[in-house]
Amino acid sequence: MVEAEVDISSSRTTALHQPRQDHSPSPRVPQVALDAGPCDLVTVPARQGLEAVDILRLRDGVGPVLHDGECDTLGFLVPPGTADAWDVPGSACTQTFGQGEQAGLAEPPLLGTGWLVAPEAAFSEATDPAVLRAALGEAARTIEAVDRCR
Repeated sequence: MVEAEVDISSSRTTALHQPRQDHSPSPRVPQVALDAGPCDLVTVPARQGLEAVDILRLRDGVGPVLHDGECDTLGFLVPPGTADAWDVPGSACTQTFGQGEQAGLAEPPLLGTGWLVAPEAAFSEATDPAVLRAALGEAARTIEAVDRCR
């Protein structure tokens, strides 16, 4: 599947979340708490992430989602190992090396975050990376179309 190149650089939240060549996390990404279970974390600008959450909810595909304290960034919990091949522009995927989401966790697994979609409200324990990739692409195209109409 070929994804259309979409320029979302004019989005306020995109400007605050610049992807890195080595896919390392943004300095704004909080540190993982030590008592959580395995997952990786895909972080995206809040505007694109909120669109993607809506898309995933309509298709029964959203796993737990975190927001940072400033609500500039959303984090999608994805299966461990996702960071090894994650290459979606405008996002970053952080390996947690065995630390992260745990089923039934009442508190978010990352310090300085809150749940946008809590584990008990999610359709799965983690968002499928391929499904997330497609939703983020669709979200970026939606944002671009809306911004063109302004």
